[in-house]
Amino acid sequence: MTGSFCFPARLTSVVFLICTTVAATASAAEPTPRTWQIDGVARDALVYVPEAAKQKPSPLVFVWHGHGGTAQAMVRRYQLEKVWPEAIVVYPQGLNTPGRLTDPEGKRSGWQHSAGHMDDRDLKFFDAMLADLQKENKIDERRIYSTGHSNGGGFTYLLWAERGDTFAAVAPTAAAFSPEIGAKLKPKPVLHLAGENDRLVKYEWQQAVIEHLKKLNRCGEGKPWEAGCTWHDSELKTPVVAYIHPGAHGFPGGVERTIVKFFQSQTKP
Repeated sequence: MTGSFCFPARLTSVVFLICTTVAATASAAEPTPRTWQIDGVARDALVYVPEAAKQKPSPLVFVWHGHGGTAQAMVRRYQLEKVWPEAIVVYPQGLNTPGRLTDPEGKRSGWQHSAGHMDDRDLKFFDAMLADLQKENKIDERRIYSTGHSNGGGFTYLLWAERGDTFAAVAPTAAAFSPEIGAKLKPKPVLHLAGENDRLVKYEWQQAVIEHLKKLNRCGEGKPWEAGCTWHDSELKTPVVAYIHPGAHGFPGGVERTIVKFFQSQTKP
């Protein structure tokens, strides 16, 4: 199309008002930076809080990046606040951490891998974020969740082991856990995503994790759920969902919608 089109003056003011209102709404829907001081160290996160959270109990979701990742990258990739705008969504930023599988010198960002590691700096970070968000907003204590990828998924399993009573459900992706963490887990709804060609957190390790979780939660035979997902009902009402995809260490598009759908189906008794 060529040429130009001009609105009448009165219409222009109306269009301007509509556009600025839409822009303000879009801006309000973006996570904003927050900082906490933990043992004298500044800890950062990107936090989305819906306006309704000031008036009515709202779900709360923590999203943990993988080793070498960033909170900002997780915002771009997951955008859980777009999928579930009623929920408070927190994207924490890790500090330089020695990795168990890569980066032994700890030059890249990550999360502690076990209780007591790094003086529990990340468990303390989680505790501080949760406490402040509970003071500032109306949190639905029956709907608090955690998801994370790779090292962030491993940290989600650590949170389950060390702070398990907090969560209604968890959804680690491309992750595994140590026997020490596995021994501490108590039955809880979980979605675990694994890639059949994952050569970093090997697929056979993750298969063993899923089998452990099914036994822990007293699950029976599975049934198809979402694409790629097998839902295992539980005698304890703590289902295990195995989300298996043919890829490697990453995750397929749309995984955030599947995770949100799973979380929305699970409320702590």
